[in-house]
Amino acid sequence: MGKRVCKKGALKIWISPNTDIFAFELDEIYWFTNARKGHEMGINTYIMTVVSRFPRQILSFEVDNGVKAELIQKMVDNLPLAENYFTDGCCVYTGVDFFGRHRRNQINKNDTYIIEGTNADLRHYIAGLRRKSRCFFRSFETLKAVLYLVINAYNKFGEAKELYKAKYPKYGRDYNFSLLNYI
Repeated sequence: MGKRVCKKGALKIWISPNTDIFAFELDEIYWFTNARKGHEMGINTYIMTVVSRFPRQILSFEVDNGVKAELIQKMVDNLPLAENYFTDGCCVYTGVDFFGRHRRNQINKNDTYIIEGTNADLRHYIAGLRRKSRCFFRSFETLKAVLYLVINAYNKFGEAKELYKAKYPKYGRDYNFSLLNYI
């Protein structure tokens, strides 16, 4: 496996050397924190992510109290140049300079289905992103550390899955790949 990494402050997200730069998708996850006592700022938080379509990997992420064009621009600038960028109807993306063609889909999620699924995976695997009452993060640093660990494992598992599918193409969509195959 390759050692291509994407710079993200002091943390480096592992990215597969087989990552296709044809299309990247961008989206944000809203993290509910208003009702939680003891939150350091007492405000809501957003997690902005960038995903490659093949293999399905999270290339970059940012955590902030709002969706900001400056943070999204920083993520785009630190990534390899893609030919196409796909976003939802959020108006913040109009303030970002994309290197390739930008498709902003305001009507439906047809162009951002992979990142929507990836965001659902993050909510599924990280308890603090799915529970409103018991599990939550008290600081941005904790949330960033958990995201970093989960994203690196997610990317490596995703690449192993793609390699397995390439090794056994006769199974099509009915391949049997589990965590035990990965280990």
